[in-house]
Amino acid sequence: MEQAAQSSVPKKAIIVVSFGTSYQETLKLNIETVENRIREKFPEYEVRRAFTSRTVIKRLAESGVQIDNEIQALKRLQDEGYEEVYIQPLHVVPGAEYDKIKVLVAHYAHATEKAFAKIRLGRPLLYCMGQEGHPDDYAIAIQALITQLPEADAASAVVLMGHGGMHPANAAYAVLQLKLEDAGLNHVFVYTVEGFPSLTRIIDKLKQKQVKKVTLMPFLLVAGDHATNDMAGDEEDSARSQLLAAGFEVDVYFHGLGENPAIQDIYVAHLRSSIAHPPHGHRHSGHGHGHGRGCNPEHGHACGKGHCHSHSHGH
Repeated sequence: MEQAAQSSVPKKAIIVVSFGTSYQETLKLNIETVENRIREKFPEYEVRRAFTSRTVIKRLAESGVQIDNEIQALKRLQDEGYEEVYIQPLHVVPGAEYDKIKVLVAHYAHATEKAFAKIRLGRPLLYCMGQEGHPDDYAIAIQALITQLPEADAASAVVLMGHGGMHPANAAYAVLQLKLEDAGLNHVFVYTVEGFPSLTRIIDKLKQKQVKKVTLMPFLLVAGDHATNDMAGDEEDSARSQLLAAGFEVDVYFHGLGENPAIQDIYVAHLRSSIAHPPHGHRHSGHGHGHGRGCNPEHGHACGKGHCHSHSHGH
């Protein structure tokens, strides 16, 4: 009897997927910590890791570390007989890397022959903007960010470095800047390595505000390659070098977002939301935490009626 009861319980798994990093220390601090937080909160699920960056996977393989990409991770779960799969991305914004996963989940969800009884995708850190009663992921992320900001004073500012890129979701960084201002954080500025806003634009604003001291901080899951080189490097085009050349005193906060327990809690809440709510953006009256409600990016139908856009790059 007991065996029959056990076999009727569906095998459930969570794939925690990120761009990835080849820096072992930051992998432990920023990715493994989030995975472990998810394991702790969802003990009845098998929790697996996947990276979307083929370059990072290849680099790790050369050093003897094997990590699945998102396709391999799903295939492995299928082969092992898992019936329910939930994918939680650790991307910061819903960009190109996130789109890869969304397309893959849609393929599985709409396949004639179902590999899984249930497959759902959680949303990245920044997705919904608080419209139509949905959570404001930006405001929630800003509250989490406040826990790691230095004390504010008139002569100091914090400059956040995002990734950015050509994807339309690069607009998330401009939204973040507006939301920071709404939260009264007029000393916090956002620029991106590969998109808009540019660091040059921020330097002009810092001069206008007569700022003397700048704390540079990665607005990235991991403090890896971009943080080491583009933000804090010794080359003259790094953010640190450009700020020093412009006459500012510069401090570097060298920690990825994954190290922040309040950020980890947001990913847990987004995963909880995708497990609790059906796909196709069905609206809910919303119980429990505001930041775990509705707004699921299932099958490309985001935020209830497709209003929340699903784009940009986040590693």
